[in-house]
Amino acid sequence: MAKKQAKTNAVRLIEQKKIAHEIFEYTINDGEAVDGLTVAGKIGQPAIHVYKTLVATAGKGNYFVFVIPVDAELNLKAAAKVVGQKKIEMLPVKELLGLTGYIRGGCSPIGMKKLFPTIIEEAATALDYIIVSAGKIGMQIKLVPEDLQKATNGQFASIVSS
Repeated sequence: MAKKQAKTNAVRLIEQKKIAHEIFEYTINDGEAVDGLTVAGKIGQPAIHVYKTLVATAGKGNYFVFVIPVDAELNLKAAAKVVGQKKIEMLPVKELLGLTGYIRGGCSPIGMKKLFPTIIEEAATALDYIIVSAGKIGMQIKLVPEDLQKATNGQFASIVSS
């Protein structure tokens, strides 16, 4: 009998919204890096399709989610401008779980404890699919960029350093 797949908040939400998706699972060995390029290799997908989720803050109670290609760097100035802030900074890792319900390396833009303003790098609109964390280390979810936008009430904007 096939092992029943554990469902994360992200997977539950996608299924509730009846959004077409595909789940990829992979294993990470102790001490192995969980960076996006490693993940892309483990799931056998081109890195251009794999996106990471970053959480930033403009001060207490002011949080934003950014979804960018794994090989890109968030442009904090551009990101701040898009969300209407003078300045933003990355959320300290120790605050991630309490705020989002997810850990570093397994943070999904979908199904966080609260729905934060979510910005997806506009380069995603040129792709037929993107892959983001499904809410835990070892699980990724593949979906159409516009479906990710719908699931997160997100918007597309240019937010990476060129």
